Amino acid sequence: MSSTNSIGKLGESLASTHLMGRGFKILEQNWRFGKKEIDIIAETEDFIVFVEVKTREDPFPERLEEYINKKKQRHIISAASEYMRLKEIDKEGRFDVIVIILNRGNHELEHIEAAFYPTL
Repeated sequence: MSSTNSIGKLGESLASTHLMGRGFKILEQNWRFGKKEIDIIAETEDFIVFVEVKTREDPFPERLEEYINKKKQRHIISAASEYMRLKEIDKEGRFDVIVIILNRGNHELEHIEAAFYPTL
């Protein structure tokens, strides 16, 4: 496993722990539809939440678009739509981003709820 891969897996594990601690039910991890992947699919009382996890050892850029561009957003939205259709889910979807910065055995985590929206 590459260093980038292991950093990503660690980030997804930290994100899942964070979500469960906040009462989210984890439905799927690394769910794929074709070449599109959703890092975490979770559920709250009101939403199915599609979570993109970004993990780095360096500080992130200030703007969300710099680490999850419009093309990536479209892929996640497309995969989420297929997930909802395949699972016949009749709940509102939400797209969150969890940003994790690793720093010498510690980490900072920022959970951005409703980070982006599907556009027509």
